[in-house]
Amino acid sequence: MPPPKPHRPWQTLPLFNRLSSAEQDALDRQTIELPFTKGEFIFRQGDPAEWFHIVKEGTVKCVKSTPEGREVTLKVLRPGDLFCCEASAFAGSPHPGCAQAMEPTTILKIHRKTLLDVIERNPRLAIEIIQYLGDRLREVQEQAKAFALDRAEQRVASLLVDLAKKAGVSTPDGIRLTIRLTQQDLADMAGLTLETTSRIFSRFKKARWISRASRYLVIHDLPALTALANHSAPS
Repeated sequence: MPPPKPHRPWQTLPLFNRLSSAEQDALDRQTIELPFTKGEFIFRQGDPAEWFHIVKEGTVKCVKSTPEGREVTLKVLRPGDLFCCEASAFAGSPHPGCAQAMEPTTILKIHRKTLLDVIERNPRLAIEIIQYLGDRLREVQEQAKAFALDRAEQRVASLLVDLAKKAGVSTPDGIRLTIRLTQQDLADMAGLTLETTSRIFSRFKKARWISRASRYLVIHDLPALTALANHSAPS
């Protein structure tokens, strides 16, 4: 792997852009910036969690291995996302899953002791990270509730709405997702089988809510998907 590159990312990252110039300089000196190629693992399940990771550029998917050996996609991360911070905050905790680059990606690595020292000196940053972790916890709770209560079509609709917000760009044809996800990835993220997800996608395509263009998913009717995700029938 190529040696770490110089960088100055903190002004563009929401969690850190309020730090003073001196604190940003201190982080610069102690942060490693590494490139990853498509498909390359950033860390694997069970590795020691000694570093906080931030996506600077590109896309990362978090996957977990099943007892049968299959890798299940849990979530997709975009630039600015801090990930696997829960495990890194506690010394000795292993990574509960793997992180894999979905495209050429740049990752910032900050050792847990370095970041905890910065947090200790910056109560405002501590509050920002607590809020960030709170949002992540709410996402997990909402996902668990959806898996328990929502119908399969609602799960898929909710997932597509969320992806449109996080990784969608407006085009004349609709909202195009900027990341390539297979139907198996989407099935894993919705907690459904591939067969069920394929049937739902066929229905959505027939209704002209979605389509695929050059292997990217295009959402043509976001209001209809949003209405379905919110448990009401679209008009």
